[in-house]
Amino acid sequence: MLQTWRWFGPSDPVPLDHIRQAGATGIVTSLHHVPTGEAWTEFDIAQRKREIECDNDHKAPLHWAVVESVNVHDDIKIAAPGHERYIEHYCATLHALGRQGIHTVCYNFMPLIDWTRTDLSMELPSGARALGFDADKFAAFDLYILGRNNAADDYTLAELDRAQKTYERLSEDDKTQLTQTLLAGLPGGTTGAHSIASFKASLARYQAVSDETLRANLIAFLQQVVPAAEEAGVRLAIHPDDPPRPMLGLPRVLCTSDDVRKLFSAVDHPANGLTLCAGTFGVRADNDLPAMAKEFADRIYFSHLRGTRRENNPLSFHEADHLNSDIDMLDLIANLIKAERERKPSNWSEIPIRPDHGHQMLDDLTKAAVNPGYTAIGRLKGLAEIRGAIAAIERFVD
Repeated sequence: MLQTWRWFGPSDPVPLDHIRQAGATGIVTSLHHVPTGEAWTEFDIAQRKREIECDNDHKAPLHWAVVESVNVHDDIKIAAPGHERYIEHYCATLHALGRQGIHTVCYNFMPLIDWTRTDLSMELPSGARALGFDADKFAAFDLYILGRNNAADDYTLAELDRAQKTYERLSEDDKTQLTQTLLAGLPGGTTGAHSIASFKASLARYQAVSDETLRANLIAFLQQVVPAAEEAGVRLAIHPDDPPRPMLGLPRVLCTSDDVRKLFSAVDHPANGLTLCAGTFGVRADNDLPAMAKEFADRIYFSHLRGTRRENNPLSFHEADHLNSDIDMLDLIANLIKAERERKPSNWSEIPIRPDHGHQMLDDLTKAAVNPGYTAIGRLKGLAEIRGAIAAIERFVD
């Protein structure tokens, strides 16, 4: 299995030399400066590739293994008039990546926002800090801070009661922090910032988009970009919706095993693949990660091997230790190794895996410049745990 590390480019507080020291050899990155919807130029791709590989002659070599992500414009997701030009740009980007020898592209089809958390610095009993999602805080934001129209219809009476009590306990600073966490862009600059007003305006664009409509738009998108991916020698690996459940009245399209089956059935082509994000799928108790690794073995082109743990309220969760969570990580890794061994040699026979959403700990707790979830030491710990598990399983797996 190819051990990789997410890197947010030259401005990332974790430099490439630290990634070398962690023992990863593959870099997972993107061109974060290119606005969503614009085509990536081969010049810019080659420049980023040179930044990653420039010291390979005299240091432990690194290479650009996975793009995460080539973001999909929201106009494509709602099939807005004129969205076809963004699909053309997407196809051009895939061709440019293929010419530069980059063969795996992770992307998502989440409406409006990428992965969502209410806490970026949740203190654990150990003193380390983790990313967390508190369902009651989120409902309080939705109902009382955002004030989304008809939001109350999406909650049970018990959830409404807890949300009100949670909101009443929040100080003004708490409300500001919660709003910033949810709307001010994600760690690493992977999404842009919103104000309450701009976010509500963007939500309104999805008002008439159901789960079925979003799925149809995803299928239509793939029917146009998969042929381009095949021509370019690229495999697409969709990331699940995070969290994998309805929120903010937005449609969801990839939350369960059945959603993956529907997608692969609709676009049954090797270039239409999956990013098996253990932590995201694992938020739901009805997702069996080792079973998913078996069922979709030939279409898994990338995997985030992180763990999540559900709280007493099962809609709440936090990022747990990589090997100590609600996920049977050892069984999952064993099934991914088996999947690799059954593949014919190709650009996709080795599955890139990476630690994800590591805890903020030790010296990283005192640093001013960190990307929550993407600090060095927590991911180093996660990768070391995963690497040890892989070494042991590879010795004994049939």
